[in-house]
Amino acid sequence: MDKKSTDFAVGLFVIAGLVALLFLSLKVGNLATIELSSHTYLIRAKFDNIGGLKARAPVRSAGVVVGRVERIDFDNATYQAVATLALNDKFHFPKDTAAKILTSGLLGEQYVGMDPGGDPENLVAGDQIQNTQSAVVLENLIGQFLFSKAADASSGDAQKGSAPSSDAKPAPAAAPELTVPAPATPSSRKAAKS
Repeated sequence: MDKKSTDFAVGLFVIAGLVALLFLSLKVGNLATIELSSHTYLIRAKFDNIGGLKARAPVRSAGVVVGRVERIDFDNATYQAVATLALNDKFHFPKDTAAKILTSGLLGEQYVGMDPGGDPENLVAGDQIQNTQSAVVLENLIGQFLFSKAADASSGDAQKGSAPSSDAKPAPAAAPELTVPAPATPSSRKAAKS
């Protein structure tokens, strides 16, 4: 009887592990949330760089999920990424709304953040958001930081080798050296007489 209860406990542990793996895989694929309302409208936004943004990524405004990224395409005319956003029809945004690609946390998933504007007219299906901000790519930031440090170092070396500028203060003049004669000794007196 004791062996059966041990086998039952191990079986429950394995099932709990499989459920946890299923939940994690759905979370990674952005499929964990089930949309209750299937009524959405599609708008488009063009970005110079989408970073790691993927389809099914959330669209948030004020921290609330208001939609999902339906698909991501490439515009051959402008060489920009075009994100099609499926917004829930409960949420309406002014025409001058700004869209930014943001990252949740330091290394978290990327999502589209919506900052509403003040236009009295709202976005409707098929509209395009004009004010967009691309994703911040960590590799580009590191590269810019390293290049700026290298440029600072090379300009510092160039300034060391160049003549002092007119703004530089002149070095203080050295004080004249004073010599004090040594006191006369008997041997020096004899040498001076001869």
